[in-house]
Amino acid sequence: MNLMSLFTEPEKPSSYWAGKYKIPWDDPAFSSRMLAEHLSQDHDMASRRAEKIDLHVEMIHKTVMNGLAGKILDLGCGPGFYAERLAALGHTVHGIDFSPASIAYAVENTTHPDLCSYVHGDVRTEEFGSGYDLAMILFGEFNTFPPSEIGAVLKRMHAALGDGGRVLLEVQEYEAIKRRGGESHTWFQSKSGLFSGRPHLFLTHNDWDDDQSVTREQFVVIDAESMDVSRYCCTTQAYTTDEYMAIVTGVGFRNVTIGPAWGDANDSTQSSMRMVQGER
Repeated sequence: MNLMSLFTEPEKPSSYWAGKYKIPWDDPAFSSRMLAEHLSQDHDMASRRAEKIDLHVEMIHKTVMNGLAGKILDLGCGPGFYAERLAALGHTVHGIDFSPASIAYAVENTTHPDLCSYVHGDVRTEEFGSGYDLAMILFGEFNTFPPSEIGAVLKRMHAALGDGGRVLLEVQEYEAIKRRGGESHTWFQSKSGLFSGRPHLFLTHNDWDDDQSVTREQFVVIDAESMDVSRYCCTTQAYTTDEYMAIVTGVGFRNVTIGPAWGDANDSTQSSMRMVQGER
């Protein structure tokens, strides 16, 4: 791509889920750079910082699992931060993630190899197994899939649970997704960053579509030496409370509740989330 390519895209796509709608989680180089962001304790952008994860794990153990060790399916497990802490409390955890660097880190750094297993795979197609007491998707990853795909994943989560098993979904709040789509466009220069290890200019362009309830974040990387242009997208689907309820109950979950996310309401990573729970 070159600079003229920035002027050739239609103003509004017929579907924001057509083509490449996700950032390249499975690209080895990108995955490696993203892992550094997961491990950082300076921000909560890729993974939350350790003290927040500690709090969430305690709540999952006490509130969702009633303090009893069980079998847990962790979809989008990243480097295994939640899985490792849950295993330390006696739970058996199976994690699946699309990022090769994150899964390699989780495998290499597990201190509970008898309780934690990790698979590098796509949650849309990877086998889940069965007999789980809890299946979960955390930190808003639910919203990064097209509705039809996440609906199919949720149906498979339901099938993977044992009788009385629970689902835990940390989903993004409608207005938070909408606000992100209206954020100002930005640019900066960088010697190295998440999307490139070379000197580059980095531009962002966000837009919100009210008809489709979708925010699309576009990231444009212009290589400082070659002037080559690379473009990436991150698409996020917004749902109302009623829509979340319909999706979760529609695949068979019962006693579904939707409430605020756990943690400090003044924390932006918490206030922008909702917690959905249900039983098989």
